[in-house]
Amino acid sequence: MSMLLSPQDLQALLLTLRLAAIVTAILLVVGTPIAWWLARTRSRLKGPVGAVVALPLVLPPSVLGFYLLLAMGPHGPIGQLTQALGWGRLPFTFSGLVVASVFYSLPFMVQPLQTAFEAIGDGPLEAAATLRASPLDAFFSVAVPLAAPGFLTASVLSFAHTVGEFGVVLMIGGNIPGVSRVASVQIYDHVEAMDYADAHRLAAVLLVFSFAVLLAVYAWRPLRGMGVGRGG
Repeated sequence: MSMLLSPQDLQALLLTLRLAAIVTAILLVVGTPIAWWLARTRSRLKGPVGAVVALPLVLPPSVLGFYLLLAMGPHGPIGQLTQALGWGRLPFTFSGLVVASVFYSLPFMVQPLQTAFEAIGDGPLEAAATLRASPLDAFFSVAVPLAAPGFLTASVLSFAHTVGEFGVVLMIGGNIPGVSRVASVQIYDHVEAMDYADAHRLAAVLLVFSFAVLLAVYAWRPLRGMGVGRGG
């Protein structure tokens, strides 16, 4: 790969993978309880909360990035909080990219998990309750194993979606080498400079990587269905 990509391209690619890995890990922690609540609740707030979670699916990335930029700015609520805590300002930093990407990729984690949790039904959880399992025990010992395919799908989609971000990361992070210049922005720079050969090489790497990840997921599902994923 190093023979094909320039040091700048490699730097952008590694930064992208680092960003995607961190965002996916955060989304697993943040998105799982949201998905569980949406799958189990009968509250009237389910609709509004679900709509807010799904908003990045239909909202133009530039619009989301603009409002996140305002929120993270010196006069925004997030910006004031981070400055009060001594963390400085988030725009045009890697931390800002992480925060923006978490918001932008949230539905790609929550919706598959919500579907997986809803498919479990009440039976397994009620059976666990009759064995005196606490709700927390039932969640980790029953719901999580049964929803394992959903966790895999959600993690892969969140990771892949973060890798492919452009509008939001450009709005929040700008184009700073080694800090916020991710692979999608690097490709844009190549195209803007009419350097199509380098743009093609980096784009091809992302294309092959994305296809390989998705292929692995779709190949794993049938194997799991035949019992291979459970050691059977």
